Amino acid sequence: MKKKLLTMFTLLSLGAMTACGTQESAPASAPESTNADTSAASAADSDYAYITGNGKMVIGITLYEPMNYKAEDGTLTGFDTDFAQAVCDKLGVTPEFQEIDWDMKETELKSQNIDCIWNGLTVTEERRENMDFSKTYLLNKQCVVINSADASVYTDAASLSGAMLSAESGSAGETAIREDTSLAQASYTASNSQQDALVALNAGNYDAIVIDYTMAKASVGSGDFADLAIVENIELANEEYAIGFRTGSDMTEKVNTIIDELIADGTMADIAAKYELNDLYDAAVK
Repeated sequence: MKKKLLTMFTLLSLGAMTACGTQESAPASAPESTNADTSAASAADSDYAYITGNGKMVIGITLYEPMNYKAEDGTLTGFDTDFAQAVCDKLGVTPEFQEIDWDMKETELKSQNIDCIWNGLTVTEERRENMDFSKTYLLNKQCVVINSADASVYTDAASLSGAMLSAESGSAGETAIREDTSLAQASYTASNSQQDALVALNAGNYDAIVIDYTMAKASVGSGDFADLAIVENIELANEEYAIGFRTGSDMTEKVNTIIDELIADGTMADIAAKYELNDLYDAAVK
């Protein structure tokens, strides 16, 4: 009798152990994915999903006429401002313009502090390593600006080899100075922006500055800068303007499609005419 009871107890114990072992080794069921998880993953893989999900496009700019500048009433205006608004209207998002340190533009873009750089951005091979470019929408060049009183002194690049020069830090103007044999010999000081360089030149702090032709065309010879002039005899590299997006961004293709639509329906030509940039626009798209 004792042997039978012992045998039954042993069998029951083994059964219990087997049952417990089966429960412990059963795999845990995977948590169900939520719509929020799916949206987050989509945004991580797609700039388009990220931007449209936020309902806005954060656009990195600096202030300079005629691309992005403040009108007399304080509102932001300019060729790139209107252009960005037209693109964002078609995307169904709001443009949010954010002033940035131009020298830090690639860092701001990569860290997603901004979604694009849209401010008379010159296409260069060096920049292609850090961002993707949209289609070219405007041509530009760098030019030398001086005080008109010095027109007989500074007539070509060679005459500026001993001068005090400035350009915006990290700009195409700075590159032009560095790459020109004569200008590279001058005493150079970087400015925080092209506007700062203009103001400093006007105040007599520099002999000459190198800035975008688009800005010089809109600013020099009138208003606050009536005493300044472009040195016509100095030819620096021609350039192309485009929008800078993050490397591999799907926004590049989306915006390129919209640019084609804005060219076809005449919107781009109207914006160019508004800011007297018809010649530079026509040369870029034709």
